[in-house]
Amino acid sequence: MLPFDLAVFDVAGTTVRDERFVGLAFQNALAKFGHEVEMERLDAVMGLAKPVAIGIVLDKDPESDEVMEIFEAFRVEMVRFYREDERVEPIPGATEVFKFLRDNGVRVALDTGFDREITDIILGRLGWDETVLDGSITSDEVKQGRPQPDMIQALMAEFRIPNASRVMKIGDTLSDMGEGRNAGCGLVIGVLSGTDTEEVLEDANPDLILGSVAEMLDLDFQALAPQN
Repeated sequence: MLPFDLAVFDVAGTTVRDERFVGLAFQNALAKFGHEVEMERLDAVMGLAKPVAIGIVLDKDPESDEVMEIFEAFRVEMVRFYREDERVEPIPGATEVFKFLRDNGVRVALDTGFDREITDIILGRLGWDETVLDGSITSDEVKQGRPQPDMIQALMAEFRIPNASRVMKIGDTLSDMGEGRNAGCGLVIGVLSGTDTEEVLEDANPDLILGSVAEMLDLDFQALAPQN
């Protein structure tokens, strides 16, 4: 058994292939409303709840009419993409990592800046049901999305895990790293299969940066566990 009770993984770019698919959908939605935004600016808000991300980019209230209209355009594009596009697939090794962790006593859950509808489409498309995952939570199901710790804390409550030092957080964005740190997770892992570069992730002081989640199969979790 491993010295952790829960592993919380991000979705797009961490466990699900993302080659700028989400960023391009953001760009297209913003452009429909007359906002031309560079991808680098969008990279800086990846991982946040999507209305919050749009609000930051436009310097507007995330609940304003314009932000919600842009969000709806983005959401419609993402629903279409995840339902229909042939490029929707797991990051290589992700499913194997889930199985390894669960076989060794660690619950596996996803958390994401997507809403529940998009997340359920992804899970259904990939066949990630209760035989693969123990649970999932989305940014629209908590008061505050990443980098606040609400989603991790809600998962801990669901699984009755009182000690955040026995939780690991894995993601590809600065907001994922911030979420893990703000929740007090015992292990925070960045991966380079998605949005942010190693230099960006290092700013959040993760415990490890890996090329992808597949490399978790080679980790010595006993050595990585916090010493209480």
